Amino acid sequence: QVQLVESGGGLVQAGGSLRLSCAASGRTFSSYVMGWFRQAPGKEREFVATISRSGGNTYYADSVKGRFTISRDNAKNTVYLQMNSLKPEDTAVYYCAADERPSSIATTRAYRYDYWGQGTQVTVSS
Repeated sequence: QVQLVESGGGLVQAGGSLRLSCAASGRTFSSYVMGWFRQAPGKEREFVATISRSGGNTYYADSVKGRFTISRDNAKNTVYLQMNSLKPEDTAVYYCAADERPSSIATTRAYRYDYWGQGTQVTVSS
């Protein structure tokens, strides 16, 4: 089992940047596919980005492609989400998640993730 704790959220003006971090407990972080999701008020949780165990494969939602970058440091048990050129529509609670299935490479569906963090609020003002 793994516990996930997100940090780095906050209030930023449109066009600005933030870097989210997600620290994982346990010794098997490198065995998890990791993902970032977000949920805006009144909307369903949506996929943002995912990264494979080694970090060699990444996949992004079209809405963030070219602006966001997911990365991981397995030595630090941490996954990151660098968010640039932020827009007001990026405002949401951002969650990191871990997929422990051995067959997974990069997972875009929320139901496939086994563990979730508590979320961190990102607010982008216009």
